[in-house]
Amino acid sequence: MPTPPAYLKIAADLRAAIMSGDLPAGAKLPSETALMRQYGISRTVAKWAIAVLKGEGIVEGRAGSGVYVRDTRRLVRHALGRDVRAGKGPTSPFARDAARAGQPGTWEHDSRHDQADERIAARLGVEPGAPVMRTAYRFLAGGEPIQLSTSYEPLATTQGTPVEWPEDGAAVGVVARMDAIGVRVDEVVERVSLRAATAGEVEALQLPARTFVHTIERTYLASSVPVETADIVLPGGRYDLVYRIPID
Repeated sequence: MPTPPAYLKIAADLRAAIMSGDLPAGAKLPSETALMRQYGISRTVAKWAIAVLKGEGIVEGRAGSGVYVRDTRRLVRHALGRDVRAGKGPTSPFARDAARAGQPGTWEHDSRHDQADERIAARLGVEPGAPVMRTAYRFLAGGEPIQLSTSYEPLATTQGTPVEWPEDGAAVGVVARMDAIGVRVDEVVERVSLRAATAGEVEALQLPARTFVHTIERTYLASSVPVETADIVLPGGRYDLVYRIPID
């Protein structure tokens, strides 16, 4: 396994201290000079480490004073039971995540007809070039950008129905929308990974450069047929991912 950069190791150490309560809300982080002495690093590396935590939203700089642990509540994304059907509460999974954290959840969206490239076609089980509905989202909690998502739905399933345009109908969320047209989603598959944020993600999520993000490749299926797939981007310090797996 490759050795992670020094700034990421230092950021991980500081993050662990914050999550454990050793550095509680309001506590001052070690100064750049203190980190340089402790880890034997340059000032630039110390700056990068602190920038990672600032980008995750768990610390904040105070002019002329230093960097402090923020008093924030991270959203929790529970994989099990994440999607519910109509009559069981808000059908937007993100709205439920935000509500549980006591924060108003809102989102911006942009939908358009597109064609599936080879990667998306493979995930949807369609031919490359097949027509799809592409929707780009930016989710905000308490007015702070917290998640990006780009979803793709085969128009062979939704075109000409009341849910063709994902945000224009009364039903909210993939499960509720598919239920509305008689397509019963019964499975979701997620693949989680970690990578450096792109320049576009840094701008959209208001992150510093050299920030790492969680990515989730999610696909909804109805009787083993994919009906939606999405690429989801989450800054690690703003969202906890929780997977509870039943054992038969």
